[in-house]
Amino acid sequence: MLYGRSTEIGELDEVIARARAGIGGAVVLRGEAGVGKTVLLEAAAARGGAMRLLRTTGVKAESDLAFAALHQVLWPVTGSLDALPEPQRDAVRAALGLAAGTAGDRYLLGAGVLSLLAEAAAPDGLICVVDDFQWVDRASADALLFAARRLRTEKIAMLFAVRGDAPVKGAPVTVDVRGLPAAAAVEMLASRWAVSPGVARELVTLTGANPLALGEIAARLTPAQLAGREPLPDPLPGGVRLFGDRVAALSAAARLFALVAALEAGLDLVLRAADRMSARRAARPGDDPRAGTGRAALAELEEAGLVELSGTRVHFRHPLIRSAVYEAVSPAEIRRAHAVLAELTDGDRRAWHLAGAALGQDERVAAELVAAAERARDRGGYGTAATALARAAELTPEPYARATRLKDAAVAAWLGGRPGQAESLLAEARDLAGADAGLVMEIAQVRGRFELNSGNAAEAVRILAAGDSLDMLADAAEAASYVGDTAAIIELGRRAAAHPAGFLRDTVAGIGLTLGGDAAGPSLLRRALARVDELREAAEYLWAAAAASQLGESDLAAEMADRAGRVGRVSGMTGQLPVVLEFVATAERLAGRLTSSQAVSEEGLELAREAGYENTVAAHLANLAVLAALRGDEETCERQAREALAIAVPHRVGLRAGVAAYALALLDLCLGRHAAAHDRFTALAAAGPGVGHPVVTWRTAPDRVEAAVGAGDDAGARAALAAYQRASAHAATPESHALLARCRGLVESSEDAFAEALRLHTNSFEAARTALLLGERLRRAQRPGEARAHLRMAWETFERAGARPWARRAQGELRAAGESGQAPPPAVLDALTPQELRIAGLVADGLSSRQIAAQLILSPRTVEYHLYKIYPKLGIGSRTELARLVVLQKAPVTEEDML
Repeated sequence: MLYGRSTEIGELDEVIARARAGIGGAVVLRGEAGVGKTVLLEAAAARGGAMRLLRTTGVKAESDLAFAALHQVLWPVTGSLDALPEPQRDAVRAALGLAAGTAGDRYLLGAGVLSLLAEAAAPDGLICVVDDFQWVDRASADALLFAARRLRTEKIAMLFAVRGDAPVKGAPVTVDVRGLPAAAAVEMLASRWAVSPGVARELVTLTGANPLALGEIAARLTPAQLAGREPLPDPLPGGVRLFGDRVAALSAAARLFALVAALEAGLDLVLRAADRMSARRAARPGDDPRAGTGRAALAELEEAGLVELSGTRVHFRHPLIRSAVYEAVSPAEIRRAHAVLAELTDGDRRAWHLAGAALGQDERVAAELVAAAERARDRGGYGTAATALARAAELTPEPYARATRLKDAAVAAWLGGRPGQAESLLAEARDLAGADAGLVMEIAQVRGRFELNSGNAAEAVRILAAGDSLDMLADAAEAASYVGDTAAIIELGRRAAAHPAGFLRDTVAGIGLTLGGDAAGPSLLRRALARVDELREAAEYLWAAAAASQLGESDLAAEMADRAGRVGRVSGMTGQLPVVLEFVATAERLAGRLTSSQAVSEEGLELAREAGYENTVAAHLANLAVLAALRGDEETCERQAREALAIAVPHRVGLRAGVAAYALALLDLCLGRHAAAHDRFTALAAAGPGVGHPVVTWRTAPDRVEAAVGAGDDAGARAALAAYQRASAHAATPESHALLARCRGLVESSEDAFAEALRLHTNSFEAARTALLLGERLRRAQRPGEARAHLRMAWETFERAGARPWARRAQGELRAAGESGQAPPPAVLDALTPQELRIAGLVADGLSSRQIAAQLILSPRTVEYHLYKIYPKLGIGSRTELARLVVLQKAPVTEEDML
C-alpha cells in the first residue's frame, strides 16, 4: 500500500492514460535516496493494465559500458527490428552488438530506438520504466531521452527516476518526490510497525519523513521504544548511513562478496570472483583461513536483506547499500577486486576493471581503454567513448599520447552533445601538445570547428586559417563565409588553389577567386558543379550549394541543399544533421515551400538545442523569423529575430545576423511600410563582417529594389539593381534571370521586363510576386482587364503559401480592378499541418512509410498515424489518391489557368 502519494500517482496515471490514448509522454521522478521513487515506478507499472512493460535499472558498475542499459530495455523486443527503416535498424543493431558495422549518427540511433519502442507499443501501448537513471550509461541515456522527447503520437509512456540533482538533459515533465506528508508517514508507521503517534511524529521530524529511513529505523527499535515507553536511542540506529551497521556486521566473506557485487552484477561472475578473492585472502599470512564460499556469502547477504537475485543478476535492495559497502572497505581492497574481475572478463569490462585496479599511470591499461572507446564510438556511444578516452589519458604516461587521447575525447564529447565537456578536454589537450606542429594543428582544427558551431565564428577563422592542409583551409573558408569576411575568403581561396585539383579544391578556390575578380574562378566552380553526380556526402552537397550560390544561382543552390538534407538524414553523419538542416530550411524557403521550410527549421532548432550548437540555433531562429514575416506575424518575427541576433552578433556569425535583420526588413516590406523597409535594407547592405553578409545582401536584392522603388528612392533602386547585376553576372539558371528581369521591370517601369520574368520563373512564389507587381501597374494604368489575370494568380499563390500580407494586397488590387474579390477556394492541402504536408509530399515522391520515417527521423508507425489523420482531412482513402492530389496542388498556377 502507498501512503501519501496520491499527487505523484496522479501525475503518472495521467501520462499513462494519455499514452494509452495515443498521446505519448515522459515523466521524471526526482528525489533523494530512499524517498520512494522505485515504489512509485512499480505502482505505476502495475496500473498499466494490458500495456506492455519494458524496464531497466541503471547500475553503477555498468555506467561506463556503452549501451548496457539500452541492451537490457530493448532486448525483449529485438524481434521487431526488421520493421524499422534500414538506416535506423542498422544503427540499433550495431549499438546492441547484434551486427557488425557502426551505429554512426546519434540521431539515427535515437530515431531507431523510438521506432522500435513504437513497434513494441502495438496494439495496447507501452510503459518503459528506467530506474536509477543517474547510473545509466551515457550512450543509453542519450538514446532513451531522444526518444522520450518525441513521443507525441506514440502509445508510449516513459517513466524515469533519478536521484537528487543528477542531470537529465532536456528532461520532460519532472515531478519532485519529497518526504511523505506527516499524516501519511504517521499512518504508515502505525500500520506497519505499530508505532505510537507521539513516537511516529518524532521520527518524522528526525528523518524528514524519508520512507526508507523511517522503515529502517522502525525495524530496529524495541517494542518499548515503538510504544513510547522508553526513549528513542541517540543517535538513531543506522544514522545517516542507514545500512552501514548491517554491512559492518557481515562476515568477511559476505563483505567481500558484496564488494564484488558492487562492481559487477552477473551472478556467475560475482561468485567466481568472490571465491577467487577468498582463496587468495586465505593464503595470505595473517588473514583468516576460514574463507566462506561465494554461495554461503550470498545467502548471508540475502538473509540480512541487503541483496536479492533477479534472474542471473545480483541486485542490492537499495542503492545506498552499495555506498555502505564502499565505505566499509579500503581503496586497496577495491583495486584488488577490480584486478580479479579483470582476470575473469574481456572486452570493455576488462578494460574498465584494469583501470579500476591501476595504481598510477599505465600505458597497457590506457591502450585497452582506448580500444574500448573505439568500440563504443563505432556503435554510436560518443559520450561513453569520451569518458573512456579521458580516463585513458589520465593513465597515459607519455605527454604526446595523452594530448592525442584528450583531443579524441573532446571530439567524442562534442559528437555526444556535450560541448562544455568537449571544450574542457580540448583545452587540456592544447596545454599538453607542446611543440609538435602536427598535433597542434589537429587540435586547432577541432577547436576551430567547436568555435564555428557554438562560439565566435571570427575566432574560428583565425584558428583555422593557421593551417595549410586543404581540409583546414576549407574549414577556414566555411567559417569566413559564416562571418561574411570576403577578404579572408579570397585569401583562403588563393591558398587552396595551390593544392591538387579536385571537387573540394575547385570549390574553395573557385569561390575565393570569383570574389576576388579572377576570371578563372567561375570556371573552377562550373568544373566542380559538373561533378555533382559523383558526390555522396552531405558535406559535399553543401559545398556544391555554396558554389552555385557564388555563381548567383540560388535555385541550383537550393537543389544541392535539398540533396544534402536527404543524404544527411540517413547517412549517419556524426552529429551534423542540425547544421545541414540550416541549409535545407533556407532552400525550402527560397523555393517558395514555406510550410516545409517551417517544419524543417522547427526540427533543426530542436536538434540544435539538444546538441548545444548555439550558432545553428541562431540560424533556425532567423529562418523562422523570415517565415513569420511572410505570414505577417509581427510579434513572432520580432521575437525570433531578436533571439537570433542575440546569439549571432556577439558570435560574429554575419550570415545568420544578416538573415535575422532581413526578416525585420521583409516584415516592413510585407506590411507596406516601404520607407522603413528601405532603411533596413540599406543598413543591411552596408553591414560589415559579423553583423551582415554579402550573400544575404545579394539574395535579398530584389526585395531591396522593391522597397527602394516603393519609398520613392529611384537612385537607390538603380544602385541596388546595378549591384545585383554584378553579383549575378555568372548566373545561368532561368530563375536567376527572372529575378533580374523583375528588378529591371521595377526600376525601368518596363512591362516587357515583367513579362520576361514571368516567362522565366520556375519558382511559383516568386512568379506570384512578379505577377502582383505587374498587375498593380496595369491596374493603375487603367487596364484592369489585363491586370486581373495576374492579380488572381498572385492571390491564389499567396493564399496557398500562407503569405497573408501579400494575399491581402493582391485581394485589394483585384477588387480595385473590378473583380468581386471572392476568396478563392482554399487549397485542399491547406488543411494539413506542416508535418502532415511533408509526409504527403514524400508519399507523392513514391516513398514508403519506412523510407519517409528514415527521412524525417520518425517511426514508421508515426508516419502511418499521420496518414490516418491526413486521409479524412482530404476526403481520400489511399496513397495513390494522396499522391495525385499533391501533384495537382504543386502544379504552378499560371495566368492561363486563371483565364
